[in-house]
Amino acid sequence: MAFGVFIHRSDSIYDDSPAERYQFPAQYLGRAQPTEGDWIIYYEPRKVQATRGYFAVAKVERIIPDPSAPGMYLALIEPGSYLDFANPVPFAGPEGPIETGVLNEQGRISGRAQSAVRPLSAADFNRIVAIGLNDDAPLLPRIGLAPESVSLREEPTPFVFEQERIRVPALTSRLVRDRVFRRIVLRAYDQRCAITGLKLINGGGRAEVEAAHIRPVEANGPDIVSNGLALSGTAHWMFDRGLLSLADDLEILVSRQANDPDSIRGVINKSGYALAPVRAAERPHPHFLAWHREHCFKQ
Repeated sequence: MAFGVFIHRSDSIYDDSPAERYQFPAQYLGRAQPTEGDWIIYYEPRKVQATRGYFAVAKVERIIPDPSAPGMYLALIEPGSYLDFANPVPFAGPEGPIETGVLNEQGRISGRAQSAVRPLSAADFNRIVAIGLNDDAPLLPRIGLAPESVSLREEPTPFVFEQERIRVPALTSRLVRDRVFRRIVLRAYDQRCAITGLKLINGGGRAEVEAAHIRPVEANGPDIVSNGLALSGTAHWMFDRGLLSLADDLEILVSRQANDPDSIRGVINKSGYALAPVRAAERPHPHFLAWHREHCFKQ
């Protein structure tokens, strides 16, 4: 097993879904196979406008031939392992490339930096993950939570590294994942509720909005921003209980089983549509919205 880098862009011609699968041609099979059972980092190339650089981490469960595309392969991502970084990591820092493995013997960037699938040293993996998951100023939660809940969500969780590889618990910890997920979702929606359109910051600087999974973690919903919505407490409650849902075009759907549908329509966006992040890749994915309509929404 070994760490690796998988290059991905939101407008990719490949049948990619970063939290579920990564498609690649046969020429990269030899480089991809060592990552089976281990962790990879996703990277968005520098030529992409407003690139995120290294933007997420995931664990490769297994690699199989793509049954629908001869000559192509799929790296299947272990369910629940994908995690967007709280802070996307740029390709280079003040001292040069973060990923030192792309440098040649002369210390210059080599052709390896262009490879869509490439190996990654443990040292480079640790460095990128440490920067990506570091959150010196976590977003504060809504007020009204029990003291125990506040401490669980907001106490800094140290990332303890072994000499050669990161300890898996740091990447699989639910506490870490909840904190990072809240950060990336609220940032994508500018701390504004997607359903009501309201952006409320209380006197303590806390955003009165929560990060909601469209497909819940308990139902194998990944911690990816496109599976998230920023929702006020009331909207979150109604969404989780199937009184609200979203169409693929983000039209807000109100359940016919709601006790007071007129009051609900009175608090949602006047346009009748949910707010969406600016970046297309961060908008709710139709795959997750369809799951919510089929399994949660009360028609």
